[in-house]
Amino acid sequence: MHIQFAIVARALLALAAGGVIGASFGLVQQSAWSRYQKLENAGKFNTGWAVMPGSMRRVAYLLVALAMIQLICPLLFADGLQWWVSGGVAAGYGMILLRQLRRRLARNG
Repeated sequence: MHIQFAIVARALLALAAGGVIGASFGLVQQSAWSRYQKLENAGKFNTGWAVMPGSMRRVAYLLVALAMIQLICPLLFADGLQWWVSGGVAAGYGMILLRQLRRRLARNG
């Protein structure tokens, strides 16, 4: 019974860690999008390529954050728990995207 509780606790911790990483990345992407949207509305972009500067840097930061979590908490990446971290990243980022979609739909509808 105690071993099963430890497995569930580790899975929930991995899911939560991934969720924090995904939500943080989503918030950074959302703030960058709103900043670029304001610049685009002000007419400060000459080409479409100017809209996404820094996006590769933000993705690199996400990968660095995942690598740091893997080095700091190696137990979260043992025995198949890496899938829980990945699921948490997807869920955290998905929650941010869903919230943004709801705002757009409420604004348009």
